[in-house]
Amino acid sequence: MTSFSIGQTDFLRDGRPHRVISGAIHYFRVHPEQWQDRIAKARMMGLNTIETYVAWNAHEPRRGEWDATGWNDLGRFLDLVADAGMDAIVRPGPYICAEWHNGGLPVWLTGDDRALRSSEPSFLADVTGYLRRVYDIVAPRQIDRGGPVVLVQIENEYGAYGADKAYLEELVRVTRDAGITVPLTTVDQPTDQMLADGSLPTLHKTGSFGSRSAERLATLRRHQPTGPLMCSEFWDGWFDWWGGVHHTTEVDAAASDLDELLAAGASVNIYMFHGGTNFGLTNGANDKGRYLPITTSYDYDAPLDESGNPTAKFFAFRDVIAKYAPVPDEQPSLRSQAPSFSASLSPAGAWTDTAASASASAHPLTFDELEHRSGLVRYDVDLPDATGGLLVVEEVRDLAWVSVDGTTVGALSRTRHDRAIEIPAGRTLSILVEDQGRVNYDRRLGEEKGLIGVPTLDGAPLTGWRSTPLDVVAIAASVGDRIDAAVSGPSAWVGAFTLETPTDLFLDTADWSKGYAFVNGFFLGRYWRNGPQRTMYVPAPATHVGENRIVVLELERLLAPIAAFVSGPSLGDTAE
Repeated sequence: MTSFSIGQTDFLRDGRPHRVISGAIHYFRVHPEQWQDRIAKARMMGLNTIETYVAWNAHEPRRGEWDATGWNDLGRFLDLVADAGMDAIVRPGPYICAEWHNGGLPVWLTGDDRALRSSEPSFLADVTGYLRRVYDIVAPRQIDRGGPVVLVQIENEYGAYGADKAYLEELVRVTRDAGITVPLTTVDQPTDQMLADGSLPTLHKTGSFGSRSAERLATLRRHQPTGPLMCSEFWDGWFDWWGGVHHTTEVDAAASDLDELLAAGASVNIYMFHGGTNFGLTNGANDKGRYLPITTSYDYDAPLDESGNPTAKFFAFRDVIAKYAPVPDEQPSLRSQAPSFSASLSPAGAWTDTAASASASAHPLTFDELEHRSGLVRYDVDLPDATGGLLVVEEVRDLAWVSVDGTTVGALSRTRHDRAIEIPAGRTLSILVEDQGRVNYDRRLGEEKGLIGVPTLDGAPLTGWRSTPLDVVAIAASVGDRIDAAVSGPSAWVGAFTLETPTDLFLDTADWSKGYAFVNGFFLGRYWRNGPQRTMYVPAPATHVGENRIVVLELERLLAPIAAFVSGPSLGDTAE
C-alpha cells in the first residue's frame, strides 16, 4: 500500500517528496449525480487532491438520527475521488464555518448554555460520537489501506475562536483511537496569536489566505519550522450576502497569487475549486455588528462556477499549475447556453395561515424551544382591549412581518437593528418570523432564533403567545394544482413546463419579492429581490423528460405570475 507522511521539508509519498495541489468541493453543496463531473474537471485543471468539509448538521439534523446516504454519502464521494486517481483531504470539524448554517454544528447541539468548541465534558461526549461515525467512513479509505485520504484536519481555524488545548488534545485522541493514521493538520489565518492558539506541537500547522503569499508563508514558517508549507485555504474568490454585491477577484491577480505560492514550493488547497449551492435552508450568516445572511448561490467566483462550467479562472489556474506539475491534456468543454423560456404561474392561495398552536406561553417560543428546523414561525397574541400602540421587541432573529387582524403593518429586520413599530388597534397581532440563516462564525455561533424576550405594547408586556412552526418543505409538498384566488399576503403559486431532456436551468426571480422555490419537489433555496443574486440554479438531475412542476412560496408579492428561465446565471453587480 502507498504511504503518506510528513518529512523534514516535504510531504512524502512512499518516501519521495510530494506536493499537494488540491481544490475544495463540498459534497453537501453539489447534487450527488454531479459529483463525478466536478471531480473529473478538478483533475483536468491539474489538481491531484480533492478537499471537503464534513457537515455534521447535514448528517445528524436530529440527535441520534445519523444519515450517510444520498447527499450525505461521504464514502461514495471519497470513492469517486479515488476512481479519478486523486487523493482526498477530509476536514470533519466538528466546526467547519464554510458559510454553512450554524458552522456545521447541529441545532440540537447548540441549543443550551454549554461552552461550544471546548473541553466541556458533555460537548466533548457529543463530538466524540460524531467523529467516530465520520471516521468509520474515513478510516478504511486512508491511503495506507488503498484509499484516497492523505490528510485529516483537526477542528477549523480554532485560533480565531479559542485556545483550549485540552479540547484539541481530546480531538486528536479520538481521531487516533478511531484508526486515523494519516498526518493530522490544523489551519489558521497567518497571525502569530491564531497560529499559536489554534494548534498543538504534534499537529502540522497550515495557513488560510488569498494573497501576499511570501509574507504569510514566512509567518507560518515561524510557527511550523519543519515540514512542508501549505496554504490549506487559498481564497480565490469570496462569498456573497443578501443586500451586498457579487464578489469577484480579478483573474490575472488570482493566478499571480497562486503562482507566487507555488513558486515558493508550498502545497495548496484552492478554496473553492467549485462552490456549489446552499440548497434549501442551508446558508449561514455573519454578524460582526450587522447581521448579513449568505445567499443561496455559493458560486464563490471559483474556477468552476455554480453550475459546474469552467471559467476564465479555471484556465488561468491550469496554466499556472502546468509550470509546477503535470496537467492532463484533456480539457473540459464549455457548456452551451441553458434553454430560455417562461411558464405561467397560477395562484394556489395563502400558505402561512396554518391554525395557531393551541397552547399559549408567557413569551414567544424560539425556534430552538420548539425544536423547529424549518424557516418560519408565526407568533399570534390577543391585543389587550383591542388597542394599538408602540410594539417593541427585544430582538428579532431575523426578519419579521407584522400584521394586525390579517392586514400587514410593516416589517422588523435584524440587519437594520429594528426593534419597534407602531401598530393600529385590533384584536390579534401576528408576527411571522423567518430564520434567514444561522451565524457560522465567531461568538454568535449557536444563538437561538425567533422573537427574543417578551415584546411590549406601550411599555406593557404582551403575554399569551401562540407559537406556530411552519414547515416550508411540507407546505410546498402540500400545494395542489387547484387554482385559488390571489391573496394580498404570503401566497403559493404553481406552474408547469416541459423538457425534452433533463438539463441545467437558471430561474430568474427578478419579478418576485422574497420566498422559496421548488422544482419537482427539489428545494432550490431562497430568493430575494434584495439581491445581489437574481437567478437560482436548477441542477439537471432535479429535472426530467416531460412535464416538470414548479412551486413558489412567496412571502410578500409576485410582481408578475411568471417563472422565467434564462440562458445563464445572473449573480448581481460586482464591486468596483
